[in-house]
Amino acid sequence: MTSSPDVAQLRLTQYAAGGGCACKVPPGELERVLGDLLPASGPDLLVGVETGDDAAVVRVDGDRAVVLTTDFFTPVVDDPFDWGRIAAANALSDVYAMGGEPLVAVNLLGWPRDRIPFDVAAEVLRGGATVAAAAGCHLAGGHSIDDPEPKYGLAVTGVADPGRLLRNDTGRPGVPLTLTKPLGVGVLNNRHKATGEVFPEAIESMTALNRDASRAALAAGVTCATDVTGFGLLGHLHKLCRASGVTAVVDSSAVPYLPAARESYAEGYVPGGSRRNLDWVRPHVDSGVDEDELVLLADAQTSGGLLVAGELPGHPVIGELVPAEAGVTIRVR
Repeated sequence: MTSSPDVAQLRLTQYAAGGGCACKVPPGELERVLGDLLPASGPDLLVGVETGDDAAVVRVDGDRAVVLTTDFFTPVVDDPFDWGRIAAANALSDVYAMGGEPLVAVNLLGWPRDRIPFDVAAEVLRGGATVAAAAGCHLAGGHSIDDPEPKYGLAVTGVADPGRLLRNDTGRPGVPLTLTKPLGVGVLNNRHKATGEVFPEAIESMTALNRDASRAALAAGVTCATDVTGFGLLGHLHKLCRASGVTAVVDSSAVPYLPAARESYAEGYVPGGSRRNLDWVRPHVDSGVDEDELVLLADAQTSGGLLVAGELPGHPVIGELVPAEAGVTIRVR
């Protein structure tokens, strides 16, 4: 029989091969699989899988639409309460990225019962409930399985005005690009997993809701946005530009990073998912910066900010959308 670990010394990140959104299936592989599926259709399905947007949107009636999404992942930090908070904020983000408001969610939990005490799972669930409550989102039940690796997340249903959605296929030339959270959590989470060091700024960023940014974007009349998660800034921006038929120009010097992110990268802490992200977008990127800068721009984020085609007060403008250029979706300067 496997002995139970000392809960006080337990490091959740050591029970999983990956961590957070960096454990996503690589984007190239995912698109090849999805490309073989017949997409759902119908006049009331406003957003499906065609553009790789953040959530599905279905019209209920003239002024109401339902936003549906799910997201779950392996531990990104060792503290179970913080992991629950991060996973919940990340799942809710897809609703905010569509311009919606989360209404109700259910838990998704995979747990290695014979390896980690179930009391630890209770802390994960408590963290998720705390963030759902802060979002004004009902959290009602869910589903759990016995799993070799711990996994947690939410399936979320939200509501939106079908005439005021944020989508990734409505970008237009001449519009600035705004990023609402700094990059670097992938690098810092990789360092945390390797060393046990805790980075409070990263936890604060990952647990922060994208609610206010979403509401501000809608109030400003913005129609195009996405969130920056496992495919990194470059990956999600590539999808936005491809869906909208535009090219983006990114000013790398304007992109904000969390403290210690660049230092940690220089010391070799890089998620494998970040390099896979860069490999995927590289054929579509015209770069005037070095390889290290590109890897950081492709860093696999967990519960990142919104990337908004529009200007939001209080957040940095990192570039702009321009007319489409043949074979290039992103120019980095």
